Amino acid sequence: ESIALQKESDQEIRKMAEEEILRLTPAVEAARVTLIRSILPPNPDDSRNAMVEIRAGTGGEEASLFASELLRAYTRFAEKKGWKYELLSLSHSDLGGVREAVLLIEGEGATALLRHEAGVHRVQRVPATEGSGRVHTSAATVAVLPEAEEAEVVLRPEDLDMTVARASGAGGQHVNKTESAVQIIHKPSGLMVYCADERSQLRNRQKALRVLRSRLLDLTRAKERELRADTRKNMIGSGDRSERIRTYNFPQNRITDHRIDLTVHGIEQVLAGDLDELVEALYEADLRTRAEAITRSST
Repeated sequence: ESIALQKESDQEIRKMAEEEILRLTPAVEAARVTLIRSILPPNPDDSRNAMVEIRAGTGGEEASLFASELLRAYTRFAEKKGWKYELLSLSHSDLGGVREAVLLIEGEGATALLRHEAGVHRVQRVPATEGSGRVHTSAATVAVLPEAEEAEVVLRPEDLDMTVARASGAGGQHVNKTESAVQIIHKPSGLMVYCADERSQLRNRQKALRVLRSRLLDLTRAKERELRADTRKNMIGSGDRSERIRTYNFPQNRITDHRIDLTVHGIEQVLAGDLDELVEALYEADLRTRAEAITRSST
């Protein structure tokens, strides 16, 4: 009715109709998303814990500092959502940035909302150490894996090469004098996991095995996807680590997600954990894409 009233010649009525449409649009969109969710087959991974891996990419120390900011953004986002999180692995750069971090997030909807964070995050800004004021570009990669259950991935002792060493912190100083750091290599796949966050060798071993299981599950699924040659082409981007998904432009205080052409402002707020607008837009876009794919396949 409001749409029809937009064609009225009376300017006041048209204005009221436009205001009513603006007021109702969010509710209509929310109802549409709910309807789409109800007809789509559930993704079994949505109920799993999310394992978020962050690595510094190109850009040296600036990339490590950006990786540490992404780590903070995800932990703050988890706190705001009421999710639990645990740092499974953390490797610092010499100046206190993050070379690599593995974060386990436990909570309803964690994997569903965070899976589209996977990919290359690019940052453009003037580093604190840059005297000439030039804008530098660096990057960090994010991978989001559903945590594997022990029964899903069987790890045979003969397939594992485990070594222990003394843990060291930024700059190489020793965190403790016991051999608590654990490195595990899965010989059949070549995957390697290193964990040194806990003072207990047993705890580090347990954490490393959790990470290894999830990576092996992801590797197995990737091979299955290659054989089927589907899923990733139908999703929003592939989540591949070579894919640039988002740019954080500090001089313009602007974040652009290249997959859905979404631009938001307020970088500091986003890096402080205000990720809702980005992750929810990607989640809803994924729902629409999946629904369209089902519609096409049924016609």
